[in-house]
Amino acid sequence: MIGIIGGGQLGRMLALAGYPLGLTFRILDPKPNAPASYLADHVAGSYDDHDALSRFARDLTIITYEFENIPIESVRLLAQTCPVYPPPDALATAQDRLLEKQFFQKLGIPTSTFAPINHRADLDTALARFGLPAVLKTRRMGYDGKGQITLRTPGDIPHAWERLGQHPLILESLVPFERELSVLAVRGHDRTTRFYPLIENTHRDGILHRSQAPAPHLSPDLQQEAETYAHRVLDALNYVGVLAIELFQFGTTLLANEMAPRVHNSGHWTIEGAETSQFANHLRAITGLPLGSTAPLGTAEMLNIIGTLPDPAEVLSRPDAHLHLYGKPPRPGRKLGHITYCTRSTSTP
Repeated sequence: MIGIIGGGQLGRMLALAGYPLGLTFRILDPKPNAPASYLADHVAGSYDDHDALSRFARDLTIITYEFENIPIESVRLLAQTCPVYPPPDALATAQDRLLEKQFFQKLGIPTSTFAPINHRADLDTALARFGLPAVLKTRRMGYDGKGQITLRTPGDIPHAWERLGQHPLILESLVPFERELSVLAVRGHDRTTRFYPLIENTHRDGILHRSQAPAPHLSPDLQQEAETYAHRVLDALNYVGVLAIELFQFGTTLLANEMAPRVHNSGHWTIEGAETSQFANHLRAITGLPLGSTAPLGTAEMLNIIGTLPDPAEVLSRPDAHLHLYGKPPRPGRKLGHITYCTRSTSTP
């Protein structure tokens, strides 16, 4: 049995991908009605509850996780009795935006200019060094645009400091990027590594709205650059599983923004749009099975369903539409599902 820390939609899709392979699952999630709870044995408990952790880990063969905001101490404790993939060091690095940027820098992966901010004087010094506009972010617990404020004028600074100043922070220069991209890689125990094509992403209010794969106007050089950076991360961490790296394209250069040591929202298109989905490949990787092909079957566009549910009949009236609902009650800003539109490649005899 495979354990998944977190029972959200990513855990749900992992379980759906694993059942055809004969895999079974147990999730750890404090919510009694977590989306994955209908598809797996469910231990309802907090992520730092030692009793819940013990019940969760009983008789598991492998543990993985579906999001980053979990106590690293709990993950390291679980790793003492059961293999955890991706490795806990990957999670620890991705949880802290400063450590993450320093890690990229150490590997020779370009990023925006950044500086640690622990006091208001640090903020003033950093702004004097690389100016406005800039983005002030909490180092931890940030996702979907949370925990960050863009500073465009000096008048934005006091409000931002009042909102975020009680946390350890990082200041990053605002990159005038042309588009946002992500690269998804998967690496097995034997170090076999495969890559999906670069994906172009569009965000609204900090939340992923649309992904297009392969990214339009994708050059082999750009794909190779992204794969080179991902290889460095995978090798440095002795990584096993799916890794996502979010990137900014600035001219012909890619700058690393963040990494996610897990299956990723921008890879949902792979369920219908690739030879092997990111979810199936993640499970293949962590269980030691051969990796599947990451080749796209054509072009795909994935749209997140956020806040309100659509009419399923209207969505499915398009023959190329694939609807995925997560079983979550609607509320503003909440990811409730996604739609993937696929155009299959055709070949002439």
